[in-house]
Amino acid sequence: MGAVKTKRMPRAVREQQMLDAAVRTFGQRGYMAASMDEIAELAGVSKPLVYLYLNSKEDLFTACIRREAKALTEAVRAGVRPELPVDRQLWEGLRAFFTHTARNPDGWAVLHLQARTHGEPFAAEVAAMREELVAFVTQLIVVAAREAHRDPDLAEGEVAGLAEALVGAAESLAAWANATPGVTARQAAATLMNFAWAGLGNLMEGRPWSPPQEAEQPAL
Repeated sequence: MGAVKTKRMPRAVREQQMLDAAVRTFGQRGYMAASMDEIAELAGVSKPLVYLYLNSKEDLFTACIRREAKALTEAVRAGVRPELPVDRQLWEGLRAFFTHTARNPDGWAVLHLQARTHGEPFAAEVAAMREELVAFVTQLIVVAAREAHRDPDLAEGEVAGLAEALVGAAESLAAWANATPGVTARQAAATLMNFAWAGLGNLMEGRPWSPPQEAEQPAL
């Protein structure tokens, strides 16, 4: 009898194995220190096969960024139920964000640390993901503000800065939570919710904080 032929692994499955190995290596060792040899060894394939599938180290890193960014934005959107009150939507979105980054620390390291520090093409990929998250949060806050003020024409530009600040805080807090033993995703989400929603709640109720008036400077 002839030898039994082994079934070839589908290209998409093999490619995901390579990306898994690359994300782990880039996330733990950094883009510059990571080598294609160790990525290939971790994926259980030859280095020429990695190049055949993903062309170069730069293309491999870009593919990792895109995959991890897509997974994160999809996790946040999937975690929010639009039928809930806006504060619950924001809470669930934050919890989904911190849960995902806690479960995928190497992917988060690729997005938050590595991609931003190794050149414009990589940074631009992360910026696109960030813009999507900011737009999503902006819409949540706009809906809440319009409902609170009964103003259907409230401009998104009026709350875009709040969304930008909230996403930035979430990014920093996720990095801190992943580096701090014992901090859960729920705790991180609650910390940011307590920090943000008190201010947002006052804003929704028409009680924004205003800076003190400065005394006029004498003319020179």
